[in-house]
Amino acid sequence: MARFGNVLTAMVTPFDASGALDLDGAQRLAKWLQANGNDGLVIAGTTGEAPVLTDHERLSLFAAVAEAVTIPVIAGTGTNDTLHSIHMTKEASKLGVAGLLVVAPYYNRPPQSGIEAHIRAVAAASDLPIIVYDIPVRTGRKISTSTLLKLAHDVPTVVALKDAAGNPAETANVIAAAPSGFEVYSGDDGLTLPLLAVGAVGVIGVATHWSAIDHQQMFSCWQDGDTVGALAINQRLLESFAYETGDESPNPIPSKVMMNLLGIPVGECRLPMGPPADFVVEKAKVVLANLQASRLRAS
Repeated sequence: MARFGNVLTAMVTPFDASGALDLDGAQRLAKWLQANGNDGLVIAGTTGEAPVLTDHERLSLFAAVAEAVTIPVIAGTGTNDTLHSIHMTKEASKLGVAGLLVVAPYYNRPPQSGIEAHIRAVAAASDLPIIVYDIPVRTGRKISTSTLLKLAHDVPTVVALKDAAGNPAETANVIAAAPSGFEVYSGDDGLTLPLLAVGAVGVIGVATHWSAIDHQQMFSCWQDGDTVGALAINQRLLESFAYETGDESPNPIPSKVMMNLLGIPVGECRLPMGPPADFVVEKAKVVLANLQASRLRAS
């Protein structure tokens, strides 16, 4: 078992009908996710709409979710401002979370030296383990392999990478040269199985909101050497992967629609994401029905 488990969900942040943070809803959702196959939860990441949460909301969310579940809770404390990230890291570390997610600084597009110094500074603010989050499609800057390896070798609390860079071949180089115990998690649901093939240990997923049990089955097959079985489950999930984001309905809009459909109220996204188009709701019904039918055929 990986440090934080094999299957973690980057949890959506529930809002009520007025758009206010719903802490009771967050606790209900977290408990439901734990009961439905998740080994851990990542809070206030991309899927959790971190950019539209106030500091108070984010910290309240960390505390509420950590109180609600017994699985590891990873707090998203990274921003594009190093001093702000240090502040959030110090405050989150007081709230019972198991680790921290620190994204590469976004929008600023710093040099690699700046990215490295940023993560080192944030790591120095806490003794908690850190998952570095590399998602260049959103940050505008890839964390280079050499930077990742410097951090992995030099900073004891940098223990993992959430890889959403979309290049499994390069990830293989990171895994091959990283120190023992450094773990890589897929940050792109559609690349989880390819990343397992090069040495990843788990997924921090989006479709895992409604398919964590399927993911657990896929990991079990892979770990047992049943690659045919793992491939079959991955194929079962392809429609969910395609549904979870797109230009007309980016993540986390579809995930919130799906959770509402499942009877777990999470509200709508705050602007600039905003409410879902009608087609997203109709598509969710089809995706869920097809997934349930595929599970029955496989049983």
